[in-house]
Amino acid sequence: MKLQSRSRDEPEINVISLVDVLLVLVLFFMVSTSFLRETEITVRLPEATTDQSVEVPREALEITITQNGSYLVNGRELVNSQRRTLRTAIERVTGSKRDLPVFIRADAAATHQAVITAMDVLGQLGFVKINIPTVTPPDA
Repeated sequence: MKLQSRSRDEPEINVISLVDVLLVLVLFFMVSTSFLRETEITVRLPEATTDQSVEVPREALEITITQNGSYLVNGRELVNSQRRTLRTAIERVTGSKRDLPVFIRADAAATHQAVITAMDVLGQLGFVKINIPTVTPPDA
């Protein structure tokens, strides 16, 4: 068996270097397509009013945060400020009604973390109508 040799007229194509380019392209397409996920978020911006007092509807949940970080759920103070206690109190008051409007009122000296904790517990329970009424100080 005799091996045929190429003539000098036939071009030699070396594809080994193209494998590296192909690998880089495949990696690029894999990474770029995995981050391309279209999502949709609906944001309803609050309406500003000049009314100083916001009335809580009869069928609503009101969470008050005191200066020292204690929670009141519909006017009843909780025994401690733990997340678990707040969650249990909210579940007892609302039952399975997750479409109720929620009003979070916080003392001006209350910590930011106490408000965020209340919002986080409400979000985990599935509440979406969360209102945070604010009052402008008289000297402002």
